[in-house]
Amino acid sequence: MLRMTRRSFIQTTAGAAAAGLLSGGWLDFAFANQTGYFESQFGITDAICGRALAKALSRGGDFADLYFEHSLLNWLALEDGKVDRAYASVVLGVGIRTVRGDQVGYGYTQELTEEAMLAAAATAATIADGPAGAPARVFTPARTGDYYPLPRLFTAIPISERLPVVQAVNDRCFALSPLIVKANVELHTSQSRLLLVGSDGRRVEDLRPKSYLSVAVVAEKNGRREQARWNLGGRRGFEYYTPAIVDEVASEAVMRAGFLFDATQPPAGETPVVLGPGVTGILLHESIGHGMEADFNRKKVSTFCTMIGKQVAEPFVTILDDGTIANQVGSLNFDDEGEASQRTVLVENGVLTSYLHDRISAKHYGVAPTGNGRREDYSFQPMPRMRNTFMLPGPEAPESLIRAAKNGIYVADVTNGQVKIGEGDFAFYVSRGQRIENGKLTAPIKDINIIGNGPKLLRNIIAVAGDLKMHQGGAGYCGKNGQKVPVSFGLPTVLVKSVTVGGVKAGSQA
Repeated sequence: MLRMTRRSFIQTTAGAAAAGLLSGGWLDFAFANQTGYFESQFGITDAICGRALAKALSRGGDFADLYFEHSLLNWLALEDGKVDRAYASVVLGVGIRTVRGDQVGYGYTQELTEEAMLAAAATAATIADGPAGAPARVFTPARTGDYYPLPRLFTAIPISERLPVVQAVNDRCFALSPLIVKANVELHTSQSRLLLVGSDGRRVEDLRPKSYLSVAVVAEKNGRREQARWNLGGRRGFEYYTPAIVDEVASEAVMRAGFLFDATQPPAGETPVVLGPGVTGILLHESIGHGMEADFNRKKVSTFCTMIGKQVAEPFVTILDDGTIANQVGSLNFDDEGEASQRTVLVENGVLTSYLHDRISAKHYGVAPTGNGRREDYSFQPMPRMRNTFMLPGPEAPESLIRAAKNGIYVADVTNGQVKIGEGDFAFYVSRGQRIENGKLTAPIKDINIIGNGPKLLRNIIAVAGDLKMHQGGAGYCGKNGQKVPVSFGLPTVLVKSVTVGGVKAGSQA
């Protein structure tokens, strides 16, 4: 059994990781199995967990849990044809939570010693003021999914294998177009060891990977510069980054940059909008998904708080949040409260059927948790968050939606969204799109915003195509209440009968 202080452990793992990036050797500090890691490396036994949970319930409370985390994150970056950054970060600690009704006491420590854990548990216990509770005497490992197997630990991938990947993306970008003058490439990998032990006897462990390969390019034409970026990844191992993926990352970024040289602003005003498949699902995530997180509804913040069982969209609209899709960055074997991940239907045939629940909101509503309790790391308490949010495909052909729009805009990609959760008002920057004129795609557009209201947008969806596509990026995070977690989203092509476009003034020449 490994015995060392947290400081020496962090110095050893981070130092070895950094040295490995430079020399080609890694400290393979963990074994491949998902179970038994924290006991073998830090001496965290069920007996110690039981004493920490007893302390967390020493003044009462409904339940308590311990959330252990050891994560190792690495970045390798190339700029101007040279690898100029290679660094590592280590996250190690335990968060201890006591729940009383909808109130939470929370303590955490970076020291995985019994003394430090008992002190953090005493802090969490202060939320309650009643007779002591007793945790379960036996902790039973829970069965979970296996949605992101990791054939090789990232700690076993030397620099000699990583360098050719980032170099190949760089070389491919310049080979694809003479307009490319700069490329910044980044390869990020992380592996997280997690252990959750609850006072109700649940015990779950996980090995949670995450990675992405990204490039940002600058193109120049006639003295004018445009830039674009793209990334692919998810909860995937290193073997995912094949020559085909390298080519796709580079090709997409180069295409997006070149597209902008011919793009113009369309007229401003109310217009039909066709949202293309895939990455535009971020609009669904931001403008509608947050409003379906149960804490916003429990607190009467969301406009959906009185809408369960009511029609919120046309009958051909069904929206899901699914944590069980293999290798998607928002997928989880279990959430950060130890609940098994699942597929949750939010809107079924146009009717709002469920919110996204953690344990607290589920108890408030008298329903089962949906596996959406998530946190950024051990130092944060969990809250309801999305995972992979998307709309199911409909019966129409994508080209029929463009014809039906007649005159409007086609949105292929959106970025930099702003949303007011309560009202559902949103604004998104359109980074790539085209005009729709006489039912056909015509000139490329850029530098516009689409502005609207999430619930109204949902009601204004008048057709859905059958081409659902999930975004395959791994670099994106969702922010909420100061915490960020990785998520994914998807969308088939949809037709919205009217959205406000903020570009140049209506009637002016673009």
